[in-house]
Amino acid sequence: MKLRITAAAVAGAAVLTLALCAYYRPTIERVRPGRRHVRVAAAADLRFALNEVVRRFDAARDVEVLASYGSSGTFHAQLLNQAPFDMFLSADVEYPRQLSARGLTLPGSEFTYGVGRLVLWVRAASAVDVAGRGLATVADPSVTHVAIANPEHAPYGRAAIAAMRNAGVYDAARAKLVYGENVEQALQYAQSGAADAAIVALSLALAPPVRSLGRYVDVPLAAYPRIVQGGVILRWAADVEAARALRTFLVGADGRAVLEQYGFFMPEE
Repeated sequence: MKLRITAAAVAGAAVLTLALCAYYRPTIERVRPGRRHVRVAAAADLRFALNEVVRRFDAARDVEVLASYGSSGTFHAQLLNQAPFDMFLSADVEYPRQLSARGLTLPGSEFTYGVGRLVLWVRAASAVDVAGRGLATVADPSVTHVAIANPEHAPYGRAAIAAMRNAGVYDAARAKLVYGENVEQALQYAQSGAADAAIVALSLALAPPVRSLGRYVDVPLAAYPRIVQGGVILRWAADVEAARALRTFLVGADGRAVLEQYGFFMPEE
């Protein structure tokens, strides 16, 4: 189903996007000529967590991180054509593995950095009893649009579909579904009022500029396949040592502390 977005919803989403950018300005704006840098293609659920990791990493090393956020599947398609990134941080570890199988990555550079979680999110002013009804909320007649990431190329979208099927509410919700290009855009639809609810990443719901705007309930982990997230350094990375340093920092104590703060748990847990 295609979403019909009103002018007010578009304006709301635009305002929200500007607010988020003001809170976490893209790292690329801070790059200074002559500094070493790492270009990262990162899953949209990492926007706030990775920006915090980057701030700590920048403070410890003379390396800038230029992060672009989007759908893991879309980045995967771009990287098959050798898009100009040094590192790929995917919301589905299978995408980096597929790149490695094609010989497009630095040998031995694959890693996992966390397992993501799904939540059902509604605006703070919503009258829906999301805490009491859980995922059954999406079948409520008062809920007319439910936003998820596009399952064709977004791991969180596929997980949302699996969770609804597991809960027995997919048939009731199917006609209500509206698709964001990625999980962050799905959240923006709900925040702007273009959708009544969204099934999105916990890491986004916990972000400081989002926490006060809505309410959420965890989707049971048993309801969907584990969202194991992983990364890899690309074969054409311009500064391999800088990319390796970022990888080491991300999976080390400091990086893990930030990821856990944003709701990720570690793959071995």
